[in-house]
Amino acid sequence: MTRAPAPTLTSERLTLRAWQVDDAAAALEVYGHPEVARWLSPAMDQVRDLATMRVLLQQWIAEDVRLAAPAGRWAIERTGDRHVIGGAVLLHLPPGDEDLEVGWHLTPAMEGLGYADEAMYALASWAFRHEVDELFTVVRPENTRTAATVRQNGMHWVGETTKYFGLDLQVFRLRQADLDRTASTAHRPPGQD
Repeated sequence: MTRAPAPTLTSERLTLRAWQVDDAAAALEVYGHPEVARWLSPAMDQVRDLATMRVLLQQWIAEDVRLAAPAGRWAIERTGDRHVIGGAVLLHLPPGDEDLEVGWHLTPAMEGLGYADEAMYALASWAFRHEVDELFTVVRPENTRTAATVRQNGMHWVGETTKYFGLDLQVFRLRQADLDRTASTAHRPPGQD
């Protein structure tokens, strides 16, 4: 069964939309950057050139139409200037595809500006509208920046595992109640006060 590409999601400053092959140059700024590629789970080699990025985007686009909602892959675009600054995912984790992972990848120049918070909130809100009970994020233990981001957004550390991708990973969980708009402002993205 196929479906349309992942739907467009919006936040205060961001538009999360389906990837297009024409996004290859902007995507290469993200996935071609060594500081992004080194933290990806599953491990992904740094994308070295535009042609390889185009092929990878074609794969993601083809895979996306085979995923059942709410799963998908999105380009993260600043709404104001329509510049692609990263990518986001809601994907099933192996083995068994029972758990759904929420993830984001930003070009390093866009880190620390609250975009990860907004992207995560938009993806989690979308997932919870589809009867998903919980979302997970898996983080390499040395990736303290992402661990801090997930914690400030209401995700709770639930342990460590090698279950996913055979890597030593920390696991964080988010339930719908953790995304409550009445929660402390530290748990909400900018503009959600």
